[in-house]
Amino acid sequence: MTSVEAGPAYPIESVRNALLLLLQLRDRPVLRVSECAAELGVARSTAHRLLTMLEHYGFVRRDPASRSYRAGDALLSIGLAAISTLDIRDRARPFLHTLRDQLGETVSLVLLEGSDARFVDAAEATRALRVGGLVGLRLPAHATSAGKALLADLPAEQLAALYPDELLPASPDGSQMTRTELEMALAEVRESGYAVAYNESDVEIGAVGVSIPVGPDHVRAALAIAAPASRLTPERVEQWARAAHDTAQRIGMR
Repeated sequence: MTSVEAGPAYPIESVRNALLLLLQLRDRPVLRVSECAAELGVARSTAHRLLTMLEHYGFVRRDPASRSYRAGDALLSIGLAAISTLDIRDRARPFLHTLRDQLGETVSLVLLEGSDARFVDAAEATRALRVGGLVGLRLPAHATSAGKALLADLPAEQLAALYPDELLPASPDGSQMTRTELEMALAEVRESGYAVAYNESDVEIGAVGVSIPVGPDHVRAALAIAAPASRLTPERVEQWARAAHDTAQRIGMR
């Protein structure tokens, strides 16, 4: 279950459970009734009623095929309202669209939140086979291209504080890496100036990430160019990395 601080003196159990379900969407993109029931320690029927109520108000949406639940428009709009005041998002947006038009692939703006990478804006590709915008999604930074680019910029002591254990949290594809392996990967990122990741939000997706120079607002952000893995050839990795680096420099100078 998602860890929370000590609650109020007079908690309302149904409200608490509904909020805990919403917090689950912070860490994983899909919720299932059986998993929610287990997380909350309630019957499946209770979990289903909670999800149905959240769906009614737009906080989650149900996929009829898989019978799973994802973040709904109401939840995403609240999150976007919270981040809309970020200056970096406003500065970067026109550059995201320009880079998207140049490369024909989805370009995202990603922020570092602790040891996670938060996708806060995107210019989605228009071609039929593309990676959708991941705005609002939060993933382990070490499992994403933009996240690794951001981690590579951190001082050693800050990186050690983020990852006190040798075994890191599992990536979306279920794999796990060690802190030693991460440090080796970040050394390669520092040398090349960019990071590459596959299966970072779903299977068969590849991405190239480049960090944006830290400006006066001290916000750590990066660009991620994502596409079906079949299109991420070694030649395109180099091409996309150069284009992303040039764009990141222009965003940082604004």
